[in-house]
Amino acid sequence: MSFLPVLLAMQGAVSQGVLWGIMTLGVYVTYKVLDFADLTVDGSFALGGAVSAVFFVNGMNPFLSLLMAFIAGGLAGLVTGLLNTKLKIPGILAGILTMIALYSVNIRIMGKSNLPFGKMPTMVTCLDFLGFSKVTTALILGVAFSAVIIALMYWFFGTEIGCAIRATGNNEKMVRAQGVNTDTMKIIGLVISNALVALSGAMVSQSQGYADVGMGTGTIVIGLASVIIGEVVMGKHFGFWYLLASVVVGSVIYRIIIAVVLQLGLETSDLKLLTAIIVAVALSVPVMKKNYQRFAKKRVKIRNSSESAENIK
Repeated sequence: MSFLPVLLAMQGAVSQGVLWGIMTLGVYVTYKVLDFADLTVDGSFALGGAVSAVFFVNGMNPFLSLLMAFIAGGLAGLVTGLLNTKLKIPGILAGILTMIALYSVNIRIMGKSNLPFGKMPTMVTCLDFLGFSKVTTALILGVAFSAVIIALMYWFFGTEIGCAIRATGNNEKMVRAQGVNTDTMKIIGLVISNALVALSGAMVSQSQGYADVGMGTGTIVIGLASVIIGEVVMGKHFGFWYLLASVVVGSVIYRIIIAVVLQLGLETSDLKLLTAIIVAVALSVPVMKKNYQRFAKKRVKIRNSSESAENIK
């Protein structure tokens, strides 16, 4: 077997992994920071692709269309937040309702289920003057956007509002007792999360050359898998910025795993099964590590007790 196709697939996987990593940052905000099970992302990811596609196909600068997608995603998160905080609909159900509604909204926006870009200039082709391949250009853009977003998130979650959002996820009752409006904090967190997810959807759609109403299917699972893989592989060191960076690294690792397995002959129809297995394994690693540490401690205690007993004899 030639390794060239595998290397080329891995290069594309790294490029896509960084672009999808922006989505994973959004999932991290709700899943880890806010402790909110938000399923809106399956719809807001496709929403970002649809909004960006319609705007720049109709003449808008492709980079400016990313801003439109970012705003649209924030509005989707706002709807989920209002359903949960004002109408008291459980978080999971509120996300599902918004996700289902966005399927019809996305078709309305595009006018059809799939919108190819043809020869329209995208954010990737606009930078052809750099002389890089499309894959390399997409990778450069993804790294640049990810770095800026991580820096902004690191700054924001260090502010008073950002700390209040993190505290809401840690202990909502305590924060409410301190006079913080936890409903507002949840809404802000959901807006930020889905805005980032939509931005990622817009960048992925421009990278692949089309927007599709079903492109967000399984996004939440991919996002959770990337978050967990990043934590397991990178660990928890240094500070909050490191955790954010590990999320993007986890997304890249996930894409590399998928690309390599596909090159080894796995059918594309089995990707959902593979994703489920990856998530299950990644989730079980911390538990297995704790059990091993407990077992090691017990062995040390038994060894010390036996040695002390021999010394007494």
